[in-house]
Amino acid sequence: MLFGSLNAQRRRDDVAGNKGCARSHRRFPCMTAPLSRLAADAPVARGAGIEPTKQPAASSHVPHGSFAGLTVGALGIVYGDIGTSPLYAMDQLFFGHGGGALTQADALGGVSLVIWTITIIVAVKYAILVLRAQNDGEGGMFALYGLLHGHKKPGTRLLLWSLMLGAGLLFGDGIITPSISVLAAVEGLQVATPALGHTVIPITIGLLTVLFAIQFKGTFGIGIVFGPMLVIWFAAIAVLGLWQIAQHPEIVAAFNPLYGLNYLRHAGFFDALLILGALMLVVTGGEAMYADVGHFGAQPIRASWFAVVYPALLINYLGQGAYVLSGAQVVGGKLFYSLVPQPLLYPMVLLATVATVIASQALISGAFSLVSQAVRLGLFPRLALLHTHERHAGQIYVPFINWSLFVGCVVLVLTFGSSSALAAAYGLAVSGVMVITSLAMIPVARYYWKWGLVSTSLVWGFLTAVNASFLFASSLKFLEGGFVPLSVGVAVFLVMTTWRWGRKATFAAYSAKPTMTMAELVELHRSCKVFVERNAVVMSPKPLRLPSDRAPALIQMLWERHGILPRNLILVEVTHRKVPYIRDNRYQVTVFDRDSDRGSIIAVELSFGFMEEPNVERLLEEMAQHKEIDLPTDRRKWIVHVSQENLLPARHMSFLRRLRLRLFMVLRLVSQPAYYYYGLGDEVQLSVEIMPARVR
Repeated sequence: MLFGSLNAQRRRDDVAGNKGCARSHRRFPCMTAPLSRLAADAPVARGAGIEPTKQPAASSHVPHGSFAGLTVGALGIVYGDIGTSPLYAMDQLFFGHGGGALTQADALGGVSLVIWTITIIVAVKYAILVLRAQNDGEGGMFALYGLLHGHKKPGTRLLLWSLMLGAGLLFGDGIITPSISVLAAVEGLQVATPALGHTVIPITIGLLTVLFAIQFKGTFGIGIVFGPMLVIWFAAIAVLGLWQIAQHPEIVAAFNPLYGLNYLRHAGFFDALLILGALMLVVTGGEAMYADVGHFGAQPIRASWFAVVYPALLINYLGQGAYVLSGAQVVGGKLFYSLVPQPLLYPMVLLATVATVIASQALISGAFSLVSQAVRLGLFPRLALLHTHERHAGQIYVPFINWSLFVGCVVLVLTFGSSSALAAAYGLAVSGVMVITSLAMIPVARYYWKWGLVSTSLVWGFLTAVNASFLFASSLKFLEGGFVPLSVGVAVFLVMTTWRWGRKATFAAYSAKPTMTMAELVELHRSCKVFVERNAVVMSPKPLRLPSDRAPALIQMLWERHGILPRNLILVEVTHRKVPYIRDNRYQVTVFDRDSDRGSIIAVELSFGFMEEPNVERLLEEMAQHKEIDLPTDRRKWIVHVSQENLLPARHMSFLRRLRLRLFMVLRLVSQPAYYYYGLGDEVQLSVEIMPARVR
């Protein structure tokens, strides 16, 4: 699974704040929690001398379950992708463009390169080092984005853009993973019965159709079997490898890295690059370790890797090398299935198909999680997010993403036709993600781990150089199919940057409208003789804390139109911090005016993390129950006023800027309105006002 943490989202809707609001008309000093933490068990910060609200605080982010259960669960979710790479990786190494004659030196050299590639990139870089870089217990591209966002050092802005590109590249590679994995598994039928070769593509498309069609049901029911099934898979591939190693124990010499270096040196520069490009297939999926750390924890992920996955992969790759040493025939160019005894071919094809479907399921669910994080960071249109389990907030279904992935997978299967052809398109995007991760880890090591310049340069300079060499080698696949994930990644990156720009431009256009100050609003409210008795909630584009702050333009419009104000007016602004969870101080209340007879004007700033569901309606109800704001607890007695901007281009806007605005407006068509995304309108009355806004 390549994407963000599967089912890692927790419901963090418990109200955890400070009673920093007295009866005054000025800003009240509510302390805020730190914006990022690296340790999952970091202490919760509270403002000194400020009484906490008598409400349940968000619990510490600790994955639920026993250590053994989390370790087995990680096998099914984290390692499905890299665990099924033996189906096709060695075929590309030995029989692809980079493969030479199958001599003993080639077998030892190729397997040696596989061993040390897995060891350096996955075992050392990800399992030992990268897993330490947790943002409040979470990992992945957007966790790194949150860690670096607050640092204004030179180059940080470029790194943030690179992380956005990395998230886009994961989408690109994500379209290929289900296609190549399921296709490679079903191709075992060609080895078992060559006459069934024509059925491979229809069966693959049928499996993919069923897989994507059942996504709306969620994975809770079948998720519990993922881990045990992958345990069987890793045990099976280890047994196959051990049997071949026993026949040709000399393959164990491949642990000597000199065999791999000599293999590259004798291959020549161009063929060496092709070999490195093929090697990238053995580590794709390794980055899922970091992406899923929030769901399982670092220790269970490390334990499952070093106890099960790492040895099973090494043994199987050694076994495939031993089979090459034997000189036996490789049936249909499928080295993995050539290891399987004839009577066990059909059961192994079935087991491989189940394993690849599990790997694809984990990746699809991870894509949903990644989209939800991007939406909550304000980097992606607010797509419809449907929860598939009432008690597991991380189990979501995103219809638009689901069917987009399905169409992409089917097109790739029909276009490329085989796993060997599709392998040419595989690996380029992930190698780019790994380079971006290595570069982002340099400031993390310096700022958070307090590493010295020399140690940082030696460790991360070396790892960046290794990943860069794989990226350069994989770039040779561009015209053979590598353009597919790269094009998808660039398109997603363009969507994220355009959406981010459009939201800022809309905010600037809305804020430029003339409106009264909060002090003027208070005086107007006090002078009113008649009020609207229904309690009103008005969404504000920015926090309101001072009398000199400008009131939302929507208030000005309502006053000019109706000439009357609500008796109780609640101004709500939602802030999305660059952290996974808000541990404390979820809201800040500022009372501008409060009178038992005339009503009140209160501003509320609500904060959410990018792993949380921003249900504003429910949170306001909880605050009303605790008398923090002047609202009745019955939501049906509220009315929510929101605005919807009618964006107009400035008269002298350039052509490219107009084009970007057009793209943003198209993205708005597939995006949910903000008020629905925030849960408003579920039970309360909703009033939407169209407001023109000219974008400059």
